[in-house]
Amino acid sequence: MKAAQQCSQQQESEPALRTKDPVIPSAAASEETATTQTVLAFEDNKLASILFGQYGQNLALIERRLGVVAEQRGNHVTIEGSRGACEQARHVLEGLYEQLKRGRDLSQGDVEGAIRQAIAQGSLFDYDPAGPRPAFEEINLRKRPVRARTAAQDAYIRALKRHALVFGTGPAGTGKTWLAVAHAVQLFERKEVDRIILSRPAVEAGERLGFLPGDMREKVDPYLRPIYDALYDLMDARIVERALEAGEIEIAPLAFMRGRTLSNAAVILDEAQNTTSMQMKMFLTRLGENSRMIVTGDPSQVDLPHGQASGLAEAVKLLKGIEAVGHVGFTHEGVIRNELVARIVEAYDRGVPVREGKG
Repeated sequence: MKAAQQCSQQQESEPALRTKDPVIPSAAASEETATTQTVLAFEDNKLASILFGQYGQNLALIERRLGVVAEQRGNHVTIEGSRGACEQARHVLEGLYEQLKRGRDLSQGDVEGAIRQAIAQGSLFDYDPAGPRPAFEEINLRKRPVRARTAAQDAYIRALKRHALVFGTGPAGTGKTWLAVAHAVQLFERKEVDRIILSRPAVEAGERLGFLPGDMREKVDPYLRPIYDALYDLMDARIVERALEAGEIEIAPLAFMRGRTLSNAAVILDEAQNTTSMQMKMFLTRLGENSRMIVTGDPSQVDLPHGQASGLAEAVKLLKGIEAVGHVGFTHEGVIRNELVARIVEAYDRGVPVREGKG
């Protein structure tokens, strides 16, 4: 990739660079807020088109989140804004372009994650290109690598690698379950565990589903569909089917855990906010030798009968500070599912109606 940066800042010690399209800085602008223009050129036109997004939607997201103006012309993009924001935008685009060059897909979540990583790195002017570049944690799988997109996800993956029992709590769309399944798949592929056990409490989300036909697997499948989706997203479908038939991947409702000792396994309990205190205690005490346990849930979406306390909140409180137990809390700022979802969660947390964005 060829990249050229053009700056129009007026400084006594360093004259302004000559540019093809000069930018006039605002009067009395400080060094940090003075208008800067950066021009980036990407060699591969096809990859550049994917990078910018359909109708420039990825550039529009960068504009909104970093407060810059990005103008696309062919495989060139001109970024205008404060020095810090332009530098952050440059790092975002360069990093995403390298991702595309390695043959990886690019989603809006990847763009959002790259933006958040750039913001989390703080001042980029102290960045030394010759030194090691700070990066979020990765989970390397056979199908594809999974990289943290937010600081909270980065802390979550670090906790998963460090602790035998990890709680991941927070709103929907933050990647709690998806990353938990990815970590379990990694342990399974590396032969560090013999099986993966995935469970959820079979609690209806405020609705009465009535009688469900079929065998036991068909009855519980509606409750466990999100876990199936994560598995097929992270593993080859044929491997998933073989592992399910061989019992190397087991998906079962929480009630089936009673009386068992889960050894040499990666065990995940999803939607744990819908467990009672006794159910949570029963599940946590299933942990056997050489096993890892991950518990995820959203404390704000409890579907238990009115007056019934959630076992998740209690467990997080009681086990705080115990060695080998980790807890990572996510907020609406870590929502990567969709930009609008983050605004919806934030509005509900504030207890005010969601306002429709301008434009």
